[in-house]
Amino acid sequence: MEIRHLQYVMELARLRSFTKAAEALHITQPTLSKMIKNLEEELGVELFSRIGKRVELTDAGKVIWNQGQDILQSFNNLTTELSDLTNLNKGTIRIGPPPMAGSSFFPGVMSRFRERYPGLTLHMVEDGSKKLEKEVAEGHLDMAVVLLPTNEAMFETYSIVQEEIRVIVQAEHPLAERTEVALKELAEEPFILFREDFALHDVITQECVRAGFQPEVLYRSSQWDFIREMAAAGLGLALLPETICRTLDPARVRPIRLADPVIPWHLAMIWRKNSYQSIAAREWIRFIQDAFPGKGGAEASK
Repeated sequence: MEIRHLQYVMELARLRSFTKAAEALHITQPTLSKMIKNLEEELGVELFSRIGKRVELTDAGKVIWNQGQDILQSFNNLTTELSDLTNLNKGTIRIGPPPMAGSSFFPGVMSRFRERYPGLTLHMVEDGSKKLEKEVAEGHLDMAVVLLPTNEAMFETYSIVQEEIRVIVQAEHPLAERTEVALKELAEEPFILFREDFALHDVITQECVRAGFQPEVLYRSSQWDFIREMAAAGLGLALLPETICRTLDPARVRPIRLADPVIPWHLAMIWRKNSYQSIAAREWIRFIQDAFPGKGGAEASK
């Protein structure tokens, strides 16, 4: 029995007339009669008793009527929900932004996305790049924004931000009036870094080692604003992206360009290769690509 057969039975039972049911179903009366007869032969029972031009449900027909109402309601609910998903009226997208990208780039994009698709839910999980990569790889997140480089064999990527890391010092620090500084000049300075589960922690530590010293890390945090405040209090120097530096109070802290080496802050949105993405998730990817046109470069997923 197919859904359409059940629909024919229900309509015939409701109208009790082959002529009226055929008209309501937009089929011919002989077609309806044949479909009902074939169904009765398939099931091995009579579903209707014919009394002149009127039809009545048999006991077997009543069983189908009673069960069929719930079945058709469930089927209608199913098609409605699928339509909602297809038309982006319903769905959930699980996204992982890092703390700095979450506060600097996402609110405006999220607001525009929500305005266009009010039925979609954005579930945000803010964490460091290492943890976010793991969450995407294990399927707990649909996508995330991470610091490049990433595992290109596992993830598709779309670049959204390319900036540099700046050195942040207290306004009274001896380096405060400098416009540039080499990393090796900071060998004796105390550092304030992100936690070890942030990719930027490893990048900065590795560059310090290449410059010939192991950084003395006094504090580690997951929050860039806390790092900024500790630098402003003279507890150590911090290394933060240009985006964050543009929000700093120059009376309290000074950003200095790191010239040797330049440490890039290159963020990209990632999602798993060769894996199913929901309709809503695919629309979010397209929306981000429209919001950051030309940023993807050679790494943009096609």
